[in-house]
Amino acid sequence: MKLDLNPEVEAGLIALAKAQGVSLEAYMEKVLRERSAAGRAASASGASQKAQAFRAFARAQRRTPPLSDEAVSRQQLSRDGQ
Repeated sequence: MKLDLNPEVEAGLIALAKAQGVSLEAYMEKVLRERSAAGRAASASGASQKAQAFRAFARAQRRTPPLSDEAVSRQQLSRDGQ
């Protein structure tokens, strides 16, 4: 299959592939496999299929460090800082 992408989209996909250390083709295949699997699971009925789709979605997300206690303190979260 061949895709004709605009140069900006292609450049962005190439950058994402390089960040993961894979070729553009390998990156696109991985993304399409994940998306098609998540789509099939989400369209199926039942709680277990929905849970499986959520887990697939969660695995596809970028890992970020947890917030510090200070970042979620009452003072930080209140509008007036008191």
